[in-house]
Amino acid sequence: MLAIILLALLCASASGNAIQSRSSYSGEYGGNGGKRFSHSGNQLDGPIAAIRVRSNSLYITGIQVRYGTVWSEYVGGKLGDLEEIFLHPGESVIQVSGKYRFFVKQLIIVTDKGRKLTFGEDSGISFNAVPLHPNTVLRFISGRSSTGINAISLHWDV
Repeated sequence: MLAIILLALLCASASGNAIQSRSSYSGEYGGNGGKRFSHSGNQLDGPIAAIRVRSNSLYITGIQVRYGTVWSEYVGGKLGDLEEIFLHPGESVIQVSGKYRFFVKQLIIVTDKGRKLTFGEDSGISFNAVPLHPNTVLRFISGRSSTGINAISLHWDV
């Protein structure tokens, strides 16, 4: 009887470890202003497939992310040049770095296919965000925005 109980506890422990969360969070990088936004619900539409970033000579003014085939709501201001980058099929974001002060000034997005996508200006305080767990990728972003992207947070998972 004792052997059966020990076996049951061992199996429960092993299955509990197998379903532990592999999600992690990086951030918040930026200033204190702006209204909160989150794309947590957008991740249900699929993996990140494309990114639109608007920037001027001072900072990142806006951002929009395509999850699967659905674009998130655009957040931020309307001034600056808009760039749109599509990820290749099966490509994922594995690192986001950049610079900030009162606003996010630069974003550098690195993919698992070796691509490095750079947006904005190279000035400010540096940050580097990577997932805590192996084989996890960027699933969604959150942060604060006003006339620009005041702050950004990165959320990682399988």
